[in-house]
Amino acid sequence: MATAFTYHAKAQSTFKPPLIANENAFLGDVISSDKDNAEKPMSCGFYRLEKGTPLIYEYTYDEMKIIVEGHFVISDETGQKVTATPGDVFYFPKGAKITFTTEDYGLAFYTGQRAKDGA
Repeated sequence: MATAFTYHAKAQSTFKPPLIANENAFLGDVISSDKDNAEKPMSCGFYRLEKGTPLIYEYTYDEMKIIVEGHFVISDETGQKVTATPGDVFYFPKGAKITFTTEDYGLAFYTGQRAKDGA
């Protein structure tokens, strides 16, 4: 039996998602597979950080990000530190504690192995 793909026309029309932390960290899921695959859901959306307070985030799931605009300075507890620019791709494994900063702004598209909106 064949399985069809799902299409979400114009599912994303703005690239400034809702505020999630501090005064400058924005994140919003666009689509999630949590209703179709509750055991291993995947969610994707956009993350934007503007100049201001660093965001320190400890991942409770695996996630990948691709930088699409601006730049981020991304560091972890091992001492690794990268200035990320458009086209750079990151894998953040479950348990990683990551610090995100920017001197202006950065926009990234992410896919995480979790239910929608971190549920």
